[in-house]
Amino acid sequence: MDRNKDLRLAVLIDADNVSYANVGNMMEELAKYGAPTFKRIYGDWTKPHTTGWKGVLLENAIPIQQYSYTSGKNATDSAMIIDAMDILYSGRVDGFCLVSSDSDFTRLAIRLREAGMMVIGMGEKKTPMPFISACDKFIYVEILGIEDAADVVEEPHPGKKREKKAETSIKKIDRKVIALIASSVSDLANEEGWAFLGDIGNLILKKQRDFDPRNYGFKKLAPLIKSIGKFEADERHSEKEKNKLVYIRLKP
Repeated sequence: MDRNKDLRLAVLIDADNVSYANVGNMMEELAKYGAPTFKRIYGDWTKPHTTGWKGVLLENAIPIQQYSYTSGKNATDSAMIIDAMDILYSGRVDGFCLVSSDSDFTRLAIRLREAGMMVIGMGEKKTPMPFISACDKFIYVEILGIEDAADVVEEPHPGKKREKKAETSIKKIDRKVIALIASSVSDLANEEGWAFLGDIGNLILKKQRDFDPRNYGFKKLAPLIKSIGKFEADERHSEKEKNKLVYIRLKP
C-alpha cells in the first residue's frame, strides 16, 4: 500500500472497547499508511477499565476525553461518530483509522468509505465480522509489534548469544486460507500460471479485509505462501526495480 504513505489520517480511538496496551504499536503501524492529522480518544474515564489509558495519552499526544454524561446512552459512540462526520466535512483528511472492537461503528465505516475515505480498522480478535468487512483493511492489535519482539538466548559457550524470534499467531493456516490464496493466484495468473506477489496480496485483502501474514506468524506474505508447500515462487530481476520481483504459481 505504498500509495497510502502520504495520506492524512484521522485516528479515532474507542477506549471502552480496545486495550491501551498496544497504543504505541498502533501509532507505529499507522505510519506505514500515512500521517495522523487528528488523534482523538473517547471513553468514560470515571470507569476503572479505562485507567490504563491515562498513562499513555500524553506520551502519544492524544487529546480529548469524553465522559458519560447520561446513563443508559452510549456517549462514547455518539461523540466519536459526530467528530468523525465533522472531520469528514472539514476536508482536511484522506482517510480514517477507527480503533475499536465494537460493531456499532460498522455503519460509520461504510459511510466514510462512501465519501471516498480510506478506512483502516484496528481492534481485538473479538471484533465482529460486520465491522471488519466494512473497512478497507482491518488489523488485529494482538499482532502489532510482533516483528520487533525477540528473546536473547544464551548459548553454551561464553560470550556467544543468538536471537530467537518470538513466534505469535492468532489464526491457523487452514483449508480456507489455502483456498483463498490459490483462488487469488488463479484469478491473476498469466498463461503460464504465474502471478505477481504484490497483486496477489492486494486481491486477497479485497476478498478478506482482515488478512495479514502476521495473523499466521509470518512477517511477510512470501514466507507464508512458501510454508504451505502447494505453491512455487520465482524471483525475477528488473532493471526498473531495485528489489527482486516475486511471482507465485500453483505447483503442477
